[in-house]
Order: sequence, then C-alpha cells, then structure tokens
Amino acid sequence: MKLAGLTKFAAVAGIALLAASGATASFAADPMGVDDGTQLTLWTRAATQARADQLIQAYNASHKNHVTATYVPTDDYQTKIGAAAAANGLPDLFSADVVFMPNWTSAGLFTDITDRINNMPGIDKVAQAGIDVATWDGKKYGMPFIADLSVWMWNKKLFKQAGLDPEKGPASLEEFAADARAVAKLGNGVYGTFWGGNCGGCEVFTWFPIAWADGQDILNADGTQSLANNDEWKSIFKIFRDMAADGTALMPDTKTEAGPTWTSYFPKGIIGVMPMPATQISGLVTDQLADADIGVTPIAGVKGGQSTFIGGDDIGVSRDSKKLEAAWNFITWVQSDEAQVEVVAKNGNVLTRTDLADNKYITDPRVKLFNSIGAKGKTPLAKNFGATFNDPQGPWVALMQDVVFGDGESKLDAANQAMNESLAP
Repeated sequence: MKLAGLTKFAAVAGIALLAASGATASFAADPMGVDDGTQLTLWTRAATQARADQLIQAYNASHKNHVTATYVPTDDYQTKIGAAAAANGLPDLFSADVVFMPNWTSAGLFTDITDRINNMPGIDKVAQAGIDVATWDGKKYGMPFIADLSVWMWNKKLFKQAGLDPEKGPASLEEFAADARAVAKLGNGVYGTFWGGNCGGCEVFTWFPIAWADGQDILNADGTQSLANNDEWKSIFKIFRDMAADGTALMPDTKTEAGPTWTSYFPKGIIGVMPMPATQISGLVTDQLADADIGVTPIAGVKGGQSTFIGGDDIGVSRDSKKLEAAWNFITWVQSDEAQVEVVAKNGNVLTRTDLADNKYITDPRVKLFNSIGAKGKTPLAKNFGATFNDPQGPWVALMQDVVFGDGESKLDAANQAMNESLAP
C-alpha cells in the first residue's frame, strides 16, 4: 500500500461521489492536506529529537511546506505546553508521550481531526493503538509520530556460560526468573536481572505487557480503577519480589533506580536478562557486549503469551493553529511509505505502519520482531495516568517499593486503593 499513490485517486473519487449525489457541502481537495509553502511550527520533547529530526528534515526536503521544530527539555515539556495553552500560544503541531494524550485531549488542547483520520487512505494500516490513545469522547485528536516498544533482551554469552541455550530467550515470566537465577549463579559481578524499581514509567513500559500477555490488565476499560491487587498482579509482584530478595537482581541498584540510567546496565555485559526499550538496540554494543550476544524476545505473561507496550509519542494539530490543512499534510506524510521506509526503517527504528515490517532495510531478525510484535501490543488510556503512574511521588511507585521491596502483599490492597483515588476523574 502506498499512501501517497492513493491521494489523487481518493480526491477524484470523493469529488465524483459528491457530483453524483448532488451534495453541495464543502470538500477538501486532498484528503492528505495541502502542500503550498506554509510555514509550520512544531514542538516535541527532547527525548524524541533524534528521530523527530530525521522525519522533519526529510519532509522539508521534499515539500513546499516547511516545519520548524522546537525541542523542549523533556522534564520541562508539560510545563511549557501548559503555559502556552493558558496564553493561547500553542504551536501548529505538538507531540505528546502517548500516556499523556488523554490528559491533553480531554483538556481541549488539540483540534478534532476525526473526519480527516477516518477518511485518510490506508488508515487501517496505521497502528491503531496510537489512534485509540488520542481519542476522547469519541473524537480523534492525534496520530502516531514516534514509536517505541518494550521487549526482553538477554545476553547470549552469559546464558551459554550458565549452561542455558544461548539462542533461546524466556517464553514466560517464570522462565525469565529461572534463566536469571541460572546466570546469577555465575557470580563475580554478574547478575541475573535488573529493572528500574523506583521508576514508575519503566515498569509501566515493561510490566504492563506481562499482564496483557496473560489476557489481563491493570486498569478497567475507562482508566478510572486499578486492578493491581488481582491474582495476576499478585503473581507478577511475587516473582519480581523473590528475584530482589534472593540476589538474582542487582541490588540495591534495582530498588533505587529512578529511571535516568535504567537502560545502562545491560550494555555493561553483567546482566543476564532484562526488560528494555526496542529502540535501544542500535546503541548497546560496547567492549563488554557484542552485537552477536544480544538476544531479543517478546515480553511474555506469567505462563506464556506475548505482548508489548506501544509507547513513544503521538502528534496532533493544536487548537490554536490556523493552518490545519498544511499541518495535516505533515501528519499524513509521516505515515506514508516514503517516511516509514526511507526514514524510519532506514534508520533502524520502529514503524507506525503494520504492513511495512518486511522491507529492504529491515534485515536484522530482531528489528523485524520489533515491527511485528506491535500487533499484539497495547497502550493504556487513563486521564490521570501521569499523576498515578509516572509521578515519582505517585501511588504506583509507592506500591512497587512497598510490595516488591518492602512488606509484600500485606500492603497491596491499601496501595491499590491509593491508585484508585488518583485515577478517579
């Protein structure tokens, strides 16, 4: 499917349909927006800069329109968006971490682009999770922009030394723990596993898929209640608690890691198996970790299954923009074959188009896995997600510290109630 190749056909078909029906309603000349030399402004968080810049430069080089990007320090991004919204000074386009989209769509910061999304040629090939998380009260406000996925990675060299099959990663959380314990027995500064135990977003990204793979969840359908005290989550917490308690996990680092360096441990070559972002694979090779020793497998449930957290950023047109059609042209181009293959895939990144996983640039089977597992992934939706799960002082981090590193299950019901109070609209 070539989105760009469908543009003229779709426009002509639409005009013909109007003529046949005698309708006089206005009709956009091109469902892909306009490319007429419009100057567009775009804001995104600094964490996405490398990948966003690749897309923006390619768009500017091939279009009359021109996008000028501002990369805001990630920790300051929400504050800057809030101040701009209060002053009615939002840029034409801005992106948001997918978990924050419900908060900003419900606050009315984006323009409703439901009709444009619904009528976009090839929309069925775009990752649906990125559209779902940008939908509020039945209206669609955004599309996928920068995609990332969570996976498990294992060190094949350490697996072999531990007597494990170096070509076989864990296919369940129980196998994950067993493999980690086998590697931990090597000792001499080698550990079975590691995770960011004081980082809410880290475990959102890498623990939620465990429950999803088992057909379970951590939130009710509208994101207003926590299910973290059900039997599924009790099993998940116990497995991680036991790995922390018996020294399988690198301690105390696993308990204290708040996020900034959580992915830095695997490249040191001292961790057997751990959850990781898919996009990290291109920068993992060090003197201690050869590329050939990096194994990748989907996150699995307690007993099996597969899933992933579809993370990254969505993008939409701000409510303050007067340049909707030109801004929409950029958004649609991001989903085109040209952008997804010649920019995203060429640079070894995760696609937002599920039909393009097999292309000339993706020859590494690990990267092919990234672009296929997305079909089994999810993105959670809750208006108060950030305050509940990402806030370092929020109830999710407190729950992890108490239940995984503290008194265990005895505090789970109280911790879950605190999450319910935070999630309540």
